[in-house]
Amino acid sequence: MDEVQQFEISAEEAGERLDKYVTEAIDDSSVSRSQVQEWIKAGAVLVNDKPLKANYKLSAGDVIAVQIPEPEAAVIAPENIPLDIVYEDADVIVVNKPRGMVVHPAAGHYSGTLVNALMFHCQDLSGINGIMRPGIVHRIDKDTSGLLMAAKNDLAHGSLAEQLKAHTVTRKYIALVHGNVPHEHGTIDAPIGRDPHDRKMFTVSEHASKRAVTHFAVVERFGQDYTLLELQLETGRTHQIRVHMKYIGHPLAGDPVYGRSKTIGMQGQALHAAILGFIHPRSGEYLQFEAPIPADMEQELTALRTR
Repeated sequence: MDEVQQFEISAEEAGERLDKYVTEAIDDSSVSRSQVQEWIKAGAVLVNDKPLKANYKLSAGDVIAVQIPEPEAAVIAPENIPLDIVYEDADVIVVNKPRGMVVHPAAGHYSGTLVNALMFHCQDLSGINGIMRPGIVHRIDKDTSGLLMAAKNDLAHGSLAEQLKAHTVTRKYIALVHGNVPHEHGTIDAPIGRDPHDRKMFTVSEHASKRAVTHFAVVERFGQDYTLLELQLETGRTHQIRVHMKYIGHPLAGDPVYGRSKTIGMQGQALHAAILGFIHPRSGEYLQFEAPIPADMEQELTALRTR
């Protein structure tokens, strides 16, 4: 099943070419502008339910639907990879993902992912996101550890996706950031889009179409060097916490992309998805789960406390 991504054009984005906008907007940095132009020719990109040319200049309020084809050659196989299962029933599974594990296969990377492990463990997974992302409702980065929910059927997937869209899912992270954050708590409300200079990165930009909101509270301070934060996502943009913390001058410790030169012993950013809460798609009951800080991150915190 092909994946469909949808976008609505803001006033700031009006006037941009259709092919350029789609290339920068879709959630796949491996897709080139020439590929997008082929999709447009094939009718896989619609503007207000109509096929248009690649050089069409967008207008405010235009709604773009992009049908992203599944790679035909991709074969995603179940793999017997151990899972730290926090909760499971006939509709939903919640796992504590280790740092270093990719959530789903992508071009050139078809094994060793959470999806491969889920396919081995579960008899069924929802098919809404196609063969590359069965069951996947949301993601966390490869080097972010912590809680992630997956759907075992389309009913559950639809419910969880709607909760994410309505910003009613509880998602709290623990992060170690550089510097002494001066405020005990606060909110970062800054739109995020692809970095025009590097499509693999994201950045805060007044021209970005996707609003991004992160709430933070100080948990512990380590002098002027580091601060431990609890962060709660209101929206869920790609790399949101990493981009927002860089934006306010307190990048995540260990972040190889948005952070400073290597300063801690961990591999990857010191970011852990600690709390996840949602309404069960069948029972209507609110469920909330918590995963302890992983050993490598706890070791870094212990070292800072004894320094």
